Amino acid sequence: MSRKKQSAIVISISSDIGTAMAKRWLKRGWDVYGTYRTKYKTVDELLDCGVTLFECDLSNLRSVDHTCLELNELSLNWDILVLATGTQEPIGLFTDCDFDEWANSIQVNFTNQLRIVKRLLPARNMDNILGPCVLFFAGGGTNTATVNYSAYTISKIALIKMCELLDAEIPDVRFTIVGPGWVRTKIHQETLEAGERAGENYEKTNYKLNNDKLTPMNDVLDCCDWLISSPREVVSGRNFSASFDKWKIQELSEELMRDSEMYKLRRCGNGIRIKRTQYKES
Repeated sequence: MSRKKQSAIVISISSDIGTAMAKRWLKRGWDVYGTYRTKYKTVDELLDCGVTLFECDLSNLRSVDHTCLELNELSLNWDILVLATGTQEPIGLFTDCDFDEWANSIQVNFTNQLRIVKRLLPARNMDNILGPCVLFFAGGGTNTATVNYSAYTISKIALIKMCELLDAEIPDVRFTIVGPGWVRTKIHQETLEAGERAGENYEKTNYKLNNDKLTPMNDVLDCCDWLISSPREVVSGRNFSASFDKWKIQELSEELMRDSEMYKLRRCGNGIRIKRTQYKES
């Protein structure tokens, strides 16, 4: 990275991961800016630590544009832009969900996150040695169908593909996305409150939380630090898992540089070829 003090913007800094990330980077002397929708206790804590905060509702276009305008007026030359926003609602079968709520979830989890990126890209720090980094957060669903979570799942998968597209179109920025795994965060409360609407995931969430079958927060933060500290050839355009990928070892970085297809959305079974049978007319 550049030698100057790092400047980071964390959208939804009031999320548990966003707050933990901000506190870690503040200890390093970074300049940290963030947005929040709900004023949790952690918002006051971050203000006391010197974070510059803006209220922003990602379900409201006017709020998003106003916040981006305020951030751009600061002339930040940011090095890291983190999009830590996420909502699982509406939870339930697609046919049972109110479609306006479903579409609003897409707006929060996908569309308006890209709106923020587009608005803030001109303020990136072009003197950053590795190139400025945009970091998104993924969810489940890339390898299976997450029943009852269609809006959340399709938004996260769209973000994964968007990272690859942005990487191809904007070579001076690193775009990457990470799935944190099961972490003890507020987002799981949506599933617990959904009850039967969550289906089997209700019991699974209870089991994970009550038995501490979770990814430690420090592992997520360490993975994020690795991502923002790695060269474009290793991380940009790719989807990583904080809990499953061997991002701590150098061999993974070497393999990623050799294989440009790794950790990207691809069809399964592309190598299978079915021999065409020729039928004769009787």
